[in-house]
Amino acid sequence: MNRWVAALRLTGIGFYIAACILLGILGGLWLDNRFDKSPLFVLAGLLLGLALAGFGVYRMIRPLIDDRRDREHN
Repeated sequence: MNRWVAALRLTGIGFYIAACILLGILGGLWLDNRFDKSPLFVLAGLLLGLALAGFGVYRMIRPLIDDRRDREHN
């Protein structure tokens, strides 16, 4: 994998994590205001955002790890 592609992929990870967590919290705040369930949906949105961020980071880093492993074995 080209170094620039790897660098751009790693740069995007931070933005992806922030977006997942922020959207989860904002969605939770909106649902809390709509249904008057104060911290319930914010916490659920935070957990969902963290889970999506973790899964997405795994999917983004996996090709980098596989590419490095392939280069080391050759």
